[in-house]
Amino acid sequence: MKKTFKITKDFHHKRLDKVLTILLEDISRAQIGTLLEKNAILVDDTAKKPAYKVKTGETITVKIEAKSHEPLKPVDMPLLIVYEDDDVMVINKPSGLVVHPSHTTKGETLVHGLLNHIDSANFEDPMRPGIVHRLDKDTSGLLLVAKTQESLNILQAALKERTIKREYHALVEGVIDHNRGKVIAPIGRHPKKRQQMSIIESGKEAITHFEVVKRFQDTTLIKCQLETGRTHQIRVHMQYIEHPILGDLTYGFKKHQETTGQYLHASKISFLHPKTAKPLTFHAKLPTIFDEKLKSLS
Repeated sequence: MKKTFKITKDFHHKRLDKVLTILLEDISRAQIGTLLEKNAILVDDTAKKPAYKVKTGETITVKIEAKSHEPLKPVDMPLLIVYEDDDVMVINKPSGLVVHPSHTTKGETLVHGLLNHIDSANFEDPMRPGIVHRLDKDTSGLLLVAKTQESLNILQAALKERTIKREYHALVEGVIDHNRGKVIAPIGRHPKKRQQMSIIESGKEAITHFEVVKRFQDTTLIKCQLETGRTHQIRVHMQYIEHPILGDLTYGFKKHQETTGQYLHASKISFLHPKTAKPLTFHAKLPTIFDEKLKSLS
């Protein structure tokens, strides 16, 4: 597998190894060091030292050997399918379910359940077949899945071009005074806690719009629209403005008060069908535990 990155002015004159920890979010520092030693990472087709200061306009090429994995086996999983045809599926994912396997995730994932509906052999990445975008383990709601590689390519391009619209409902800590807002803050891998994301100057552009739905005594129900789709984006942005998601054990302030999961739900998704270009929109009601929490606050 080969990845290429164009150095922007935000990374100009920064150390190559530091830049790589931001660009290669799913790869550890140790793995990056190994790739550099093997000359598997090139800058304008030339091997460089970790301390090399990159320049705007240079191209970084990363060659990663594909890992051999045991073929995934289908699992009989009661998926809540909102929509399905020959090209796409829309799933209402429950909180607590991981979307796809990774080096840090063991056990059954959503992908294992999807294998009863799609053939992983038809996809370039058999470990993430059909996955257009992700939801965090403890985030519930709508997830778009492609059933063919062709549809996956089209939908991932649409996601990159920001034509797939996603809306979330979130219950956040504290009372937000203004009715709506826009958070513009770059997100990258946390420099020390590699499993977390954070607001860092050299991170990727991240934009979240939010609107207050209802205020309670010490919490606020909001709607969020993603303009970009960074890992943990809403969770990190809401923490950044000091209104983290209630129940978020990673980014929240009051970690001991909620143990039933974070109150973040992907409630709406709109996109153009990859084959027909027909506009489609789907909604998902708040899960029972979220709805009951709101009733207890009223």
